[in-house]
Amino acid sequence: MLKSLAIFTGNSNRGIAEEICKFVEIPLGRADVTQFADGEIYVEVGENVRGVNCFVVQSTCTPVNHSLMELLIMIDALKRASAGSIVAIIPYFGYARQDRKAKPRTPITSKLVADLISAAGANRALAMDLHAPQIQGFFDIPVDHLFAMPVLIDELKTGGFVGPDTVVVSPDAGGVERARAYSKRLNANLAIIDKRRAGPNVTEV
Repeated sequence: MLKSLAIFTGNSNRGIAEEICKFVEIPLGRADVTQFADGEIYVEVGENVRGVNCFVVQSTCTPVNHSLMELLIMIDALKRASAGSIVAIIPYFGYARQDRKAKPRTPITSKLVADLISAAGANRALAMDLHAPQIQGFFDIPVDHLFAMPVLIDELKTGGFVGPDTVVVSPDAGGVERARAYSKRLNANLAIIDKRRAGPNVTEV
């Protein structure tokens, strides 16, 4: 039977992890995350995690590649320290926009990232508001996909942001389903922007 639990994080997400630790009333796990002169990331877990349920909190946001490598290396360090289980908590899942072959000879990078997280040794992943729900299927491990909508809906209603002229706008065709769900719950109108992508980070409306 697995005992206890510990929460770890890379340097990029310490603030988020500390807030989670405060809420669940456990200390943040001890781990040194440093870099060699050439930029390589080095992780040393500073406590015994044998048989412990470990949660690694790491958004793979800017700088995406650095944050992703921090996550993978920390998972590997915990696996090699005989952690009982390792759950990757990824509030923002980088590379999620590359979830299909939009053009010939392009990668499906979100599938690659999912494979890397599984290969590193994670037993489970948790993410929020994935760019597309099908990304859950890219993982070979169980994924908990959480939605911020209930919290945001309450905040919009109690904060006085909703009125008879409220319009929920989807920035592109891919966001229509989410915008429709918000407009339905807020009893608001719905608008859709026709966005054309001319190239990476180049859009026309």
